[in-house]
Amino acid sequence: MFRISAKRRNVYNSYRFKPIQNPRINNQIRVPEVRVVGKDGDNLGVMETAKALMQAQSDGLDLIEVAAKAKPPVVRIMDYGKYQYQKEKEARDSAKKQKSTEVKGIRIGFNASRHDMELKAKKVEEFLAEGDKVKVDFILKGRAKYLDRNFIRERFNTFLSFIATPYKTEGEPKRAPRGLSLIVEPDKKA
Repeated sequence: MFRISAKRRNVYNSYRFKPIQNPRINNQIRVPEVRVVGKDGDNLGVMETAKALMQAQSDGLDLIEVAAKAKPPVVRIMDYGKYQYQKEKEARDSAKKQKSTEVKGIRIGFNASRHDMELKAKKVEEFLAEGDKVKVDFILKGRAKYLDRNFIRERFNTFLSFIATPYKTEGEPKRAPRGLSLIVEPDKKA
């Protein structure tokens, strides 16, 4: 079997994206006193590290440092392989529960008809129903860029009025190089 020394392992792990933080186990724990949690999960109290290590070895298990920053550090008597499996399982479960929100995009021309605006508004409603944010780009071409700002905003607000789903905006419409843009997100309170 191929083995990597501890020094090389740290170098090897430093090239990965996520640093691996293995807890100290058995003889790696150097503090004089620790708070011990037994194999059944019951609190055995504060005791010397050597005594806790002897107790773990008598049970055929490992002494694993669970909370290094606590005063005194908390250690647990259990099988190290089982501990690693539980940590990996917790990481997988928490990754499953996370919902990533995407920012979808909708582009509307200044001269879009009422029907086109209604179709785009329905698409925005679909995105909001999925829980995603939507970046609405109101495209201005040619002379439309130099029209009265109030008139342009009024036209933009007309489009926003077609969106039936409750939403909230992130600020005011911002001037973009090709027109106006606004980020709309679902209103969870409504």
